Amino acid sequence: MKSIFEEEVYDEIITRINKLTQDSKSQWGKMNVGQMVWHCQIPLKVAVKNKKTRITGNPLIRWFFKKSLYNNKTWRKNLPTVSYAKAKEDKEFASENEALKKLIYEVYILRNRKIWNPHPLFGKFTPQQWGQMQYKHLDHHLRQFGV
Repeated sequence: MKSIFEEEVYDEIITRINKLTQDSKSQWGKMNVGQMVWHCQIPLKVAVKNKKTRITGNPLIRWFFKKSLYNNKTWRKNLPTVSYAKAKEDKEFASENEALKKLIYEVYILRNRKIWNPHPLFGKFTPQQWGQMQYKHLDHHLRQFGV
């Protein structure tokens, strides 16, 4: 499984993001491109902040879905999004796209971080799983927009 912590994978993701434009159209789902690049920032912010938080959410969903965050299977189209990660209004593409690339870099440079606090929804991950999870989420949404 690819990881955002690998230099070539980081470069691949940035290259794909740079192919997005304000006019990029979704091949599935309800988000426009501005909303998608805003949405993709949320799990990156969780990783960068690395806050100690109480694990919340349905344990059954956590158990069922957690391994899919870092295994080799691509996610199916139209997966549900947690409410706090849904863009409720349009987002300005250019500024959100730059913010996304900045956050990806911030996560990439954390590749040697020793202490990772548990994810607030999914609990403990190894550093490797953190990198894989970030790649998989970004890849899913970049495929959504054909890049």
